[in-house]
Amino acid sequence: MTRVAAIDCGTNSVRLLISSAGPDGARTDVHREMRIVRLGEGVDRTGRLSGAALERTRLALVDYAAEIAGAGVERARMVATSATRDAANADEFRAMVIRVLGYAPEVVSGDEEARLSFTGAVDGLDAPSPLLVVDIGGGSTEFVVGTPATGVDAAISVDIGCVRMTERHLRDDPPTAAQIAAAEADITAAVDRGLAAVDARRAVTFVGLAGSVTTVVALALGLTAYQPEKIHHARVSAAGVATVTGDLLAATRAERLTTPVMHPGRADVIGAGALILRTVMERAGLPAVIASEHDILDGIAASLLR
Repeated sequence: MTRVAAIDCGTNSVRLLISSAGPDGARTDVHREMRIVRLGEGVDRTGRLSGAALERTRLALVDYAAEIAGAGVERARMVATSATRDAANADEFRAMVIRVLGYAPEVVSGDEEARLSFTGAVDGLDAPSPLLVVDIGGGSTEFVVGTPATGVDAAISVDIGCVRMTERHLRDDPPTAAQIAAAEADITAAVDRGLAAVDARRAVTFVGLAGSVTTVVALALGLTAYQPEKIHHARVSAAGVATVTGDLLAATRAERLTTPVMHPGRADVIGAGALILRTVMERAGLPAVIASEHDILDGIAASLLR
């Protein structure tokens, strides 16, 4: 039995997955955890990771290090994505991680981020191929087309994400019509570039990843609590996504927090995340999205188990 630990550090959250695999290679999840640390807070504006954001991330990693130490992990890998790619003081982040974990984070390219997301997303998914997999993060969004059998055919990462778009455009609570229109213009240009780069017209199934997607799907399903087992591989129509997006953009942060599926750390940025999802579906003419609870974190674990 091999046991590994995967850490995904994005713009909005840092997540831990401890997995095991036996001789047959079948993976079993031992522990899965998420903390909203908003590492990328202000990076789009200042180009730097703030001291407060680094400290929030450090505290989460201290707890993760203890969890890993107690689980008998043999191999571990931490991947850092958009916020640390963009930050001028990424060396401070790297030094902090080494102090806490004992090894350096891998600041992966957008292309590698997309490939790891695809690997995690297709695990256990029974759907017609080719697949278009879109991972909506805090600072960037990844577009990938491929099949489970042959892997990734094309991938691109573009600099739109729920945190970046909220900080750049959706500053009021709730955002004004002018702010939403500005965000839509920014998002549409990036989405069109992403869809064209991977030739998304080839895809017959659309899979959406990460917290913005799963939260929108949970709201569309009318869940009374966040239930990953009901969200994973659930299918929601484009009309359902559009309705939820409109409701989220019209609501205040306080009103969003009253919905039972909303994570408190996501309430202020979910409108932008939903807007990205809606725009992807509109621009690609996609009739429905399949949500996946498995994403880059699972891809990192799979890379260690290989």
